[in-house]
Amino acid sequence: MEKVYIHTEFIKLQQVLKLAGFIDQGSDVKVFLAEGQVLVNGVTATERGKKIHPGDVVEVKGIGKVEVLAEA
Repeated sequence: MEKVYIHTEFIKLQQVLKLAGFIDQGSDVKVFLAEGQVLVNGVTATERGKKIHPGDVVEVKGIGKVEVLAEA
């Protein structure tokens, strides 16, 4: 599982997907969300601006998972 480190309280879902290399463009997120392919902590996500906090796990079905961690 990949890891993304943040130094803020939260990060938006779209940003996590870009940092993890799961998507190239922000517009790609809409397609993944519409098809129900994005999960946050095992629950289907529908908002690209959803706040993701340290400890959350984001998954794109068939592509991979990433854990968001607080930067030490």
